[in-house]
Amino acid sequence: MKLTRVLLLFLLSTALCGSAAAQFNGCPLDSPGGQIHHIVYIQFDNVHFERDNPNVPADLEQMPHLLNFLQHNGTLFANHHTPLISHTADDILTSLTGVYPDRHGQAVANSFVTFNVNFPATNKYWDSFPSSFTYWTDQVNASSDPVFSMINEEGNNAPAPWVPFTRHGCNVGAVSIANMEIENTSSDIVKVFGAGSPETMDKNKSADFEGIAIHCALNDPLCSPANNAQPDVLPSEPNGYNGYYGLFGHKFVQPVIAPSGLNDLFGNPITGFPGFGNISPAQALGYIEAMLKSNVPIVFSYISDAHDCHAGTPGDPTTCPPVPGGGTAGTYGSGEAGYVAQLQAYDKAFGQFFQDLANMGIDQTNTLFIISADEQDHQVAGPPSPANCDGVNIPCTYIYQSGPNAGQRSVGEVDGDLAALIGQQFPSLANVTFDYHYDMAPAIYLEGFGPAGGATDPTLPRQMERATSALTGLDPVTNNVENLALYQVDYVGLKALHMITADPNRTPTYVMFGNTNFYFNPVTPSISQETGYAWNHGGVAPEINTTWVAFVGPGVRNNGIDRWTWTDETDIRPTILFLSGLQDDYIHDGRVISEGLHQHALSPALRDPLYEGLSGIYKQLNAPVGAFGQRTLSISTRALASGSATDDSRYTFLENGLASLTTQRDGVAQQIRGVLDAAAFQGKPIDPFQAFQLFARAQRILWEIDFLGF
Repeated sequence: MKLTRVLLLFLLSTALCGSAAAQFNGCPLDSPGGQIHHIVYIQFDNVHFERDNPNVPADLEQMPHLLNFLQHNGTLFANHHTPLISHTADDILTSLTGVYPDRHGQAVANSFVTFNVNFPATNKYWDSFPSSFTYWTDQVNASSDPVFSMINEEGNNAPAPWVPFTRHGCNVGAVSIANMEIENTSSDIVKVFGAGSPETMDKNKSADFEGIAIHCALNDPLCSPANNAQPDVLPSEPNGYNGYYGLFGHKFVQPVIAPSGLNDLFGNPITGFPGFGNISPAQALGYIEAMLKSNVPIVFSYISDAHDCHAGTPGDPTTCPPVPGGGTAGTYGSGEAGYVAQLQAYDKAFGQFFQDLANMGIDQTNTLFIISADEQDHQVAGPPSPANCDGVNIPCTYIYQSGPNAGQRSVGEVDGDLAALIGQQFPSLANVTFDYHYDMAPAIYLEGFGPAGGATDPTLPRQMERATSALTGLDPVTNNVENLALYQVDYVGLKALHMITADPNRTPTYVMFGNTNFYFNPVTPSISQETGYAWNHGGVAPEINTTWVAFVGPGVRNNGIDRWTWTDETDIRPTILFLSGLQDDYIHDGRVISEGLHQHALSPALRDPLYEGLSGIYKQLNAPVGAFGQRTLSISTRALASGSATDDSRYTFLENGLASLTTQRDGVAQQIRGVLDAAAFQGKPIDPFQAFQLFARAQRILWEIDFLGF
């Protein structure tokens, strides 16, 4: 019997219930009506839309110039999600590329672990911990491990996010955003400027060369030899990328965007890159303004968090909060006076920014604004005092009122020494040699279980997995003994969560997603509270993995706050490119967020309700924290905790079932992704019968993984 479109739409909807500036002549964006002349992309670090304390206004609530601009001129999607693990590097890189970590290479961040590629031949067990923050074409290690740090699923250098724009004649600026500019003073400077160059001898490398870049369109005079431009080399870029140049570093960018000197928005001189951790909105937005004035119509930028103390940054508090007994803390609790003061400085900067842009003729009528936060966090702190504090009118303080820590500051993550805890609670494993990535979600690498082999006891991973699943520890915040592992996944689960990259040396033996109050690294004693950090992320929790993204500009609906539409960070890039009339040389893992766009901006294929229907079930099937991913976490955790040395049948059954369903999922997701991409970037209509078949297969997989979990 022929399936009607009405019936198909019913099934899909049921499932989804779970002042103008002159355009730059060299940058003719093919946007709806030709209205987008600039793109401003800003990604915050850990700036929250939701409240951490119900009495204290959230970060965005305390930044009304920004929040009002977003909700009164566009759509803020508040049901937005991260990949795993949820950290600044992989979250930003996922947003910039539109693909999950298995396709850009940074599944474990902000640094990752690589097995010793020469073990066991060297008879030495040592791994390296390279940073996830490197220039786009940098390698893990040029001599011992020459694989690209940014690596796609085929083992090549991942495609760079500025390429579609520069190929189209648009200069692209980068301000502190991950991996689009020089990130370190060693390998990156050599990579860009060459070994033995004058830049490698510069005495102020960080201030002169890190954090700021312009990637120029072909033959653009901004990137001339007279301006100290360097070749913009992308050796693995699909369809080639020859003859392009870029400017790298404040030393070479500032003279072309602000020849008389560059100031932040409060009038303070910027004489060099302020640093990735301390760059303030007034500084970052100052760079953006100067670039927009100087024929750089597209700018990608990062702004650091407001909850860590940035004392000394112009406009911010001058001192950090004192700690009882002496010294100062490096972080604030929700509603503390310094936190509120920093947010006021952030808000003032955005107020000035929007006013300055309006004076330049740049606003929501001709500019696409994309503003988001990489992830949110879990606050680790005792109850605030007084109980009714709201931060704005009544400042909050955080001091233990009773118990063994009475009188001490209660703001701070709980550090746990994973190796020591295993040795104490499981003496038979006390001498096991392993490395782990220090994190809320430690990735564990067991000696001899990397690609080089050398393991003498093949049962060791299962012994360790059972042990870490049973670890407990006294949480000084709750004063209770808590389970330390919320979830665990090994290879099978990691593959389902898009965490297996093309470089086997960086694949962990397994990952433990820990208790939300805990961060795992070597400490003395084995558990202690750290006053320098209090905002935990990387693991699995709604307050961490749910974040926000806002779109404002031509083609975007004025929907205000959208709490319903389920999106994740892979959806940002295809939406930007669709609105810009451009496309990548690869298919994204995300989809165009059509729910937030005007009908006149959508092609007929995207106006078809089938597009939203397939998009909805696709996200639940394929996103790491969608329905399939969440069920994977539960099943894998149960599997890794099960069994014994004599009977591991439950583990085998669950792992085999999950592996089979992941293979099926990958096949269906790939097909849906192709349909969605063809509709968005080729205007190809969606075939109703094919859509129904794909929907039905996806729904069956979701039902089957639910059944496996019982």
